[in-house]
Amino acid sequence: MKAYVLNGPNLGRLGRRQTDVYGVTSYADLVAGCEQVGREAGLDVVVRQTDAEHEMLAWLHEAADAQAAVVLNPGAWSHYSYAVRDACAMLRGPLVEVHISNIHAREQFRHHSVVSAVATGVICGLGVDGYRLALLHVAQLAAARPS
Repeated sequence: MKAYVLNGPNLGRLGRRQTDVYGVTSYADLVAGCEQVGREAGLDVVVRQTDAEHEMLAWLHEAADAQAAVVLNPGAWSHYSYAVRDACAMLRGPLVEVHISNIHAREQFRHHSVVSAVATGVICGLGVDGYRLALLHVAQLAAARPS
């Protein structure tokens, strides 16, 4: 199964941005970790990051057309982008929303995600390990699918 790991705004600055909130893992290390977990779990993983909403929408459309699974960290778009939410609603494979920090323990405006309602599941507050857990879940769903 193909799985897209899609990351929204500012996530390319991991390891340099608010390390007290997001940790010290670099974006390059996150990519390598996701690719390794994917290989070990039998997934064809593609990892991408963008600060441009239109690019994220195109990737979500691509995933919908491919019936691929998506692990999505929408970043700030989680809280207000109905365009990202609507693109997620078109997905035909599983969608796991991931947040490195616990959005419910942060500023009030971060407590709600417009994406969560269309997600298969949500992982937040487990650091970059949330990506590993999301990919393992996607692989488990793929293995349970009838051939």
